[in-house]
Amino acid sequence: MKTRHVPLLRRRRAGATDYRTRKRAITSQRPLLVMRVSNKNVTAQFVKPTVKGDLVLSSSHSKELARLGWLGSSKATPSCYLLGLLAGKKALAAGIKEAVVYNGLVPFIAGSRIAAILKGVVDAGVSVPVGEEAFPSEDRLTGKFIADYAAKMASEDKDAYNRSFSALIKSGFKPETYPSAFAKAKVTVMEGKE
Repeated sequence: MKTRHVPLLRRRRAGATDYRTRKRAITSQRPLLVMRVSNKNVTAQFVKPTVKGDLVLSSSHSKELARLGWLGSSKATPSCYLLGLLAGKKALAAGIKEAVVYNGLVPFIAGSRIAAILKGVVDAGVSVPVGEEAFPSEDRLTGKFIADYAAKMASEDKDAYNRSFSALIKSGFKPETYPSAFAKAKVTVMEGKE
């Protein structure tokens, strides 16, 4: 039997686009919520797909949290939730009331940082189809798990504590204060104060 070669599209060969997932997202006729976590930062964008390319309707970046007074890690779970809250508020201001998640080839994992961003967007008031079981626990969202780990490490091995949290300590942030800093930052984001 003779086999036939079926050429894959260039972006699929490069591992950049999953066309089946993209087609499902586009046919929903709603804006797409695209979230990305890099080595240092996190972004959340609401985009409208067009023939010429995706049109960005609203965009948020974790560096905006620093301008609002957040000193914690810019890519930790609490930061992701705060970024989602900020992204949701910006989307509502831009007239976006609903969206669907489109993450391309990045898998959506329940309890992950991507799920924390999504929880923030939903809490801000944007309607996104997702189940509550996908969101991280409250301890993870507030950073209590980081604070507990940091306190335990500080009491057991001060050198390891200084190595693990050196960037946060250098910026003047104590990791044991994550829950209180998170609560303060959440109020700041919700009120929209600089």
